[in-house]
Amino acid sequence: MTKQDFVDAVADRAGLSKRDAATAVDAMLDTITSALRNGDSVSFTGFGKFSTSARAARQGVNPRTGERVQIAATTVPKFSAGSALKAAVKG
Repeated sequence: MTKQDFVDAVADRAGLSKRDAATAVDAMLDTITSALRNGDSVSFTGFGKFSTSARAARQGVNPRTGERVQIAATTVPKFSAGSALKAAVKG
């Protein structure tokens, strides 16, 4: 499902125009992104939790040359599925 497919589905379910649904989807994604950028987490009870995780610096290997390279420490986004979402996907 692409973002446009998602926007179309939201518009149909919520009875919104596609333009309003696209605005709402963009606002939701921007809000989640801003919260994660600020170090906060976003929880939707039953659906899941968006958070960040620190990834330590480590040694890696260039697969083409076999040369060892240093991979810098970074912060990555993380999603943990909630119990209701897990149950719905499981069937």
